Amino acid sequence: MPSTKLRRSLRGHGHGLTPLVQIGKEGLTPAVVTQLGQALLDHELVKVKLVGENPESRFSVADALAREPGVQVVQVLGRTILVYKCHPDRPQFEGRIDPRDL
Repeated sequence: MPSTKLRRSLRGHGHGLTPLVQIGKEGLTPAVVTQLGQALLDHELVKVKLVGENPESRFSVADALAREPGVQVVQVLGRTILVYKCHPDRPQFEGRIDPRDL
């Protein structure tokens, strides 16, 4: 799990995002995991929405996503999971200096 300061910042950035990945009635499939991996590589911070009659609980889905290499669950709010994975070459969130910290 990210540090408290980073998690707070990520939650703030994630507030205005729209869900890029949706998990439907089939649950967490390999195709969804692949789609999430690509979305995280492109954006670093992704909202995942559980739609329809998902057979799995939101917390079991969040745990399964967190088991993926490098993926960190930032927040579970309702049927939405905010997921973060630092980009290996161009990190957008980690390593940035917050002017309030100076």
